[in-house]
Amino acid sequence: MPRARLTPLSVTEAGAALIDEIGFENLSMGLLAERLGVKTPALYKHVTSQADLAHRIAVRAMAEFADAIRDAIQGRAGSDALAAGAQAMRTYVREHPGQYAAADAASRPTGPDDPIIPAVERVVASWAAMLRGYHLDSSQEIHALRMLRSVLHGFSTLEATGGFQIDAPVDDSFTWMVNFLDRGLRDIPTGSAPVK
Repeated sequence: MPRARLTPLSVTEAGAALIDEIGFENLSMGLLAERLGVKTPALYKHVTSQADLAHRIAVRAMAEFADAIRDAIQGRAGSDALAAGAQAMRTYVREHPGQYAAADAASRPTGPDDPIIPAVERVVASWAAMLRGYHLDSSQEIHALRMLRSVLHGFSTLEATGGFQIDAPVDDSFTWMVNFLDRGLRDIPTGSAPVK
């Protein structure tokens, strides 16, 4: 059977699938070439380096991640949107731990035309949409976004790496956390200044 013709997209997709299996930190061009049934130098016709490959995976992952949250919260508001979006993030991290790690590692754009910029903007827009039903003052939104990212990132990555060892249902902890966030967001007075 002839090998499928490689393209930058097919190499990126194969790399994304590989790191979900072996972990982002274990990505190597040699392992990817072996997976694709080619010699390692053949990959460099489609990506310039391992860093380029990782960046392409990050862009792809950011876009998928944003879509997952957007799709989950569509038609929802307030606590329903928060719960659905939080679960979508948790599910994405659990199902795509390598890709999420690649996206998290690619936080700095390489230049003004870097495709990671619109991908990150889509993620932020999805998180902002999760918060829209809380009618936060514009001065509070950035703080709420940072809190949301920190809490959901922390929980999801800890869970994905087996960080919760205490004998208690993780689903119960997740629900408790989302309810806690919801109560806190509802208790922020409209037009209030950040706490100093």
